[in-house]
Amino acid sequence: MADDDGPPAGWDEGECRMWEAYRRGEWCEGPPEVRGAAVRRLLLVAPPPHPGHLARLRLRGVRIRGELDLSEAVVRGAVRLRECLFDEEPRLEGAQLEALELDECRLPGLRAHSARFAREFKVTRCTVDGTLDLRSSTVGTHLSLGGTKVRPAPGEAGIDAHSVAVDESLEAAGLDCAGTFYLTNARVQDVLLLRGATISGPRGNLQMSELTVGGGLYLGRGFSCTGTVNLCGATIGATVELLDATLTGPGLDAGDYALHLGCAQVGGDIQAERGLVVDGPITLADTSVRGSVVLRGARLNHPSGTALMAARVHIGGDFDGRGGLSAEGTLDLCDARIGGSLLLDGAELTAPDGGPNALSANGIDVGGLAHFGRGLTAHGRIAMSNAVVRSYLSFYGAVLDAGEADEALVCRGTQAAQLALQFGEIPKGVVDLSRTRAALIHDDPATWPDSLIVDGTVYGILRPALRAADRLPWLARDPEGFTPQPYEQLATVYQSHGRDADARTVLVARHRNLRPVLPLPARLWSLLQDVTVGYGYRPRRAIGLLLCLLAAGSALFGTWHPEPVGGGPYPRFQPVIYTLDLLLPLVDLGQERAYEPSGAMQWAGIVLIGTGWLLATTVAAGAGRVLRRK
Repeated sequence: MADDDGPPAGWDEGECRMWEAYRRGEWCEGPPEVRGAAVRRLLLVAPPPHPGHLARLRLRGVRIRGELDLSEAVVRGAVRLRECLFDEEPRLEGAQLEALELDECRLPGLRAHSARFAREFKVTRCTVDGTLDLRSSTVGTHLSLGGTKVRPAPGEAGIDAHSVAVDESLEAAGLDCAGTFYLTNARVQDVLLLRGATISGPRGNLQMSELTVGGGLYLGRGFSCTGTVNLCGATIGATVELLDATLTGPGLDAGDYALHLGCAQVGGDIQAERGLVVDGPITLADTSVRGSVVLRGARLNHPSGTALMAARVHIGGDFDGRGGLSAEGTLDLCDARIGGSLLLDGAELTAPDGGPNALSANGIDVGGLAHFGRGLTAHGRIAMSNAVVRSYLSFYGAVLDAGEADEALVCRGTQAAQLALQFGEIPKGVVDLSRTRAALIHDDPATWPDSLIVDGTVYGILRPALRAADRLPWLARDPEGFTPQPYEQLATVYQSHGRDADARTVLVARHRNLRPVLPLPARLWSLLQDVTVGYGYRPRRAIGLLLCLLAAGSALFGTWHPEPVGGGPYPRFQPVIYTLDLLLPLVDLGQERAYEPSGAMQWAGIVLIGTGWLLATTVAAGAGRVLRRK
């Protein structure tokens, strides 16, 4: 007997069974199909539950014929549909539901614009032959799309979740979407999980600009996207995970990047290591990362331009590219701020086609270490001009291969506490350290660059502590020719360590290398200073020459006495004093005025006078230079 709460007249047997199952809160599995209008009637004009039961709709393996329209409806109780087939896309625009679960269902789309779900909303392991429209929906706990396959019409979005708000987590592990997945301006209070998801198709992009996630964003463990993953301006409260992810390019109508994480805020790490493969450019420009950026073993491929654009990025921890990071295309870290260390040991960096830079890090500021060694290979230029490394800047074991005529390493104006230039092999290309400042430079003569610029370089200690004769070839490798500052700097370092002889050797070499560029008279004067007093750094040479001339003149005039001149009286002739009177131009000992040589001896006197003037002038110039060094 049917009571007053029986099913409406005209319902078939299957729909009546659904009515009774609803009142008991049981699964309804028997009927092959029910009308969408019947489901709507049941949910909107809900019968009371049987005593001791909770009224709710549970359908399994049922075909829902016709349209199920719950637009702007208020539905009490959870609705759970499993293995159901929908003839038409359900309509939930503006609806208010307690909970909705669609599991292993097949439907031609779903319209849930501005819907409200007090608890969870699940579309799991379903096949959707159309668009999932979730725009501006609100979910009180969990939004789940795990394992669902979405196949939209050509040119249509796969999942449109613009401005969706989820009070706990959004989980879409294993999602297979052949179209764009929009999460623009979405808000997820806890975690956003897309592990193992696939975004494919010509316009298979993941658009998440201005996304806000309170917890972590997980795009790893098999995640793949054929177009852009756009996180421009996103705010992520914890970690961004990209482990074992594959990003294959920007796709159509998707912007310029395979991964756009620019102008974003990340509260944890960016873990983009262990199997990450990206074909196309990545940007982290102007992004703030509270933790570290980890790219160990990642493969970044953009041979036509910049593989990673991280200009002006702020990283609280490390930038870690150790363990086989491969970047084909420029790695751009210009003006980046790294609170920890910059670690690229073992990385392989390749400049783009037609571009010089394998690494561009001009203006970077590193709070810890900057390691570019232990297996680093750079096919192209490493540019680090005006960089600041507050600890150790090391190229120990690095292999720089930029071509013989190109620049291999450019560190103009860079500052570091210590600088290690012990390369793995002789760099192929110019190494430019001009205006670099370091307390300690440690190099290896076996791997000195063939072309090295150290003009303006300032340092306090050089290791190994070579003799000046062994260190001078290090200064003679400037492809632009001689500059004086490197010699003066090296001499200053030798002097500060009490090695005055080595300092004098360097300063003499400075003047000798300067001589070829002087005019002819200056070159002759320079040669005379070199031979006589070693430019003031070898004063004993002039003294030795004067003694030799004194001895020769004394012997000469002791044998052939000059004739007295004037009317007398005459001092007693003394050959040694007479010779000194000729050699010392500013000293008058009375002998030169009293006696005058004749014949061939007159020429000997002229030679002694001229030589004395030259030696005295040279000694005075050298003495002045010595005094200026004091």
